Amino acid sequence: MPFGLGSRTTDAETRRTYFTPAAARVLYGTPGKPCRWHRFLDLRRGALHLQGIELLRTTTERQPHQAFVVLHCAVEGPALLETLRAIGRRHGAGPDPLDGPLSPAALLDGIAVPQAGAPYTIAFVTPDVHHTPALRRNGRLPKSADRWLWSLASRSTDTDFPVPLEEWPKQTAQALRLSADWSALVLRNGAAFLGHRADSGDGDFFAFAESHCRTVYLDALLLGTVQRDHIDELTDVLSGIFEGPRLTRRVSALERRIAAFRSTYWRQHLTAHGPANDLLTAYQAQYRLPERFNEVLAEAADYARLVQTQESQQIAAALGVLTILGLPLTTALAILPLLDLKGVVPLTLSLGAALSATALALTTRYGRLVLSSLRGRGPEESG
Repeated sequence: MPFGLGSRTTDAETRRTYFTPAAARVLYGTPGKPCRWHRFLDLRRGALHLQGIELLRTTTERQPHQAFVVLHCAVEGPALLETLRAIGRRHGAGPDPLDGPLSPAALLDGIAVPQAGAPYTIAFVTPDVHHTPALRRNGRLPKSADRWLWSLASRSTDTDFPVPLEEWPKQTAQALRLSADWSALVLRNGAAFLGHRADSGDGDFFAFAESHCRTVYLDALLLGTVQRDHIDELTDVLSGIFEGPRLTRRVSALERRIAAFRSTYWRQHLTAHGPANDLLTAYQAQYRLPERFNEVLAEAADYARLVQTQESQQIAAALGVLTILGLPLTTALAILPLLDLKGVVPLTLSLGAALSATALALTTRYGRLVLSSLRGRGPEESG
């Protein structure tokens, strides 16, 4: 969705230049294969004003028609935190404002079927001179500013989630200081941007900041959500890797999926501009995405080594079978000329003796081990 600021419009082409080509392809698609669409709207329910809607298609192996929906809203009056609490379905909050005409089911009727669950929220707040808990005093940021920032990002108050005083530094340590004027905080279920000086209105820097929050900073968090869904799916595939036959084929398919995800989606550096990278890194940290992906890589490598070991065992077993079958037969056929024996009867007797020797060799522990390895079983299963 394009947003205008003076003579500048942050449309898809402008935003594409902000990101690396790989990240831009995921977020906006290509001219021949777009993956993102938008529509301007003007719908209201209570204090909530819906200004537009976006659809970002994010296909996965198991969900080829999956997409994310972005609702661009404004909250009129001082009801932002209460609106966020209602969206987050906090106990004691009012009715969900994303209901009725603003419900995803109504907005996407005939387009998509929304999944149940509370959405991820991104809040942007600029204070006026009366919002002293958020404002810098003598150049210093009061502790109340980070508490307000945490409330907006977590969609909660002290009543919803009472945090011990000694835990507050840990809760707010992840706040990103984008500049002296504003900060950001990314949590599991929401993110927030809060100004630290009074907003002077039209022409203020905060208009530029709001445009960034609705565009490139939103896109950085969207990419993190796409990464999370793909890693969730890869983890689920790993958990069922031993279900069913043909382990080699399943491990090979898993390795291809990991390589495709790594080359297409797995990015920790989006742009030469710092804040978008920091926001993506903060989102990844909330869901432990780097650690989880490293675990996926390590587990897939273990399974690949297991498959290689099995294949090596089967090759060795095949060579062992050739040895067991070939040695008695070769010996028998070599003895006949030495004994000057010709005809069908000597040949038949020598072949029978060779087959008997082969059968006897297969009943030994070495023979059973060769046969079990050829079938793909371990030596401990062969008895």
